[in-house]
Amino acid sequence: MGKKDYYEVLGISRSADEKEIKRAYRKLAKKYHPDTNPGDRQAEQKFKEATEAYNVLSDAEKKKLYDQYGFAAFEDGFRSDTDHTGRRDSFSGSFHFGGADMGDMGGVFDDLFGSMFGGGFGNSYESRHFRQKGADAQADIQISFDEAVLGCEKVIHLRDGNGKTSSLQVHIPAGIDEGQSVRLKGKGASGINGGAFGDLMLKVHITPKAGYERKGNDVYVTVNIPYTTAVLGGEAIVPTLTGKVSCKIAPGTQSGSKIRLKNKGIPSMKNPAHRGDEYIVIQIEVPRNLSPDERQKLMEYERACKVHGHGGNVA
Repeated sequence: MGKKDYYEVLGISRSADEKEIKRAYRKLAKKYHPDTNPGDRQAEQKFKEATEAYNVLSDAEKKKLYDQYGFAAFEDGFRSDTDHTGRRDSFSGSFHFGGADMGDMGGVFDDLFGSMFGGGFGNSYESRHFRQKGADAQADIQISFDEAVLGCEKVIHLRDGNGKTSSLQVHIPAGIDEGQSVRLKGKGASGINGGAFGDLMLKVHITPKAGYERKGNDVYVTVNIPYTTAVLGGEAIVPTLTGKVSCKIAPGTQSGSKIRLKNKGIPSMKNPAHRGDEYIVIQIEVPRNLSPDERQKLMEYERACKVHGHGGNVA
């Protein structure tokens, strides 16, 4: 079966200008690109035909030759009747173009598919046999609050197109936040015609931890202290991300007040030596089930507060 007319392949008239040619090709490239039609040989063939047609019709010199001589212009040994210099105007059957001959081809694909081709085309391109990086894939992984803070190693299981499962150890960096991803190079979809594998983007989801709230690299921890400690001052044992520490409580501390523990927060992913802060949020424990003697003492305290103008109210 003979090759299709290039104008017919792109669905344009022979009078189409440069913009119409490019617009027609963009539409077909999006529709038949192998990444959007995995395993579809017919779509791959249409994509190659459209690319070949665009390679010729988008180049003024090649388009002129094609309009005059058709496919014969690109056969080995072709010489135009108007060539009086003895120069042989020939093009290889594979339509191989060096980087300098590609015109805006790289720009067309960058517009269409972004970084799908690894930042555009390289120094060569063959319309009938091109190498293309595989598509990136995405998966989800669930980790604990502490694993996100401290970093961890996780084992995930990958299944290839043949149903074969393999295990892979993944490093989750300390300080990673909800919704961020870890990129696994070369673990995505396979490339076309020997192209590099795509990457796997492992999206992280973090299980909350009771009593802890993260805000950027700072962490907020709620701590209950006795009523007497809040009034008289003292010390309280409080949890941090790296273990318990003793924290000084100033006399007259109010419920809801915050105590800052510098550099006790979450490490930065960019520089683990830099950490956020931990904020202790104070909640005061109100005494319950008082004995008669305890109640009597508190009532005396209430009367003393009123005498000295400090206020006070005991139920």
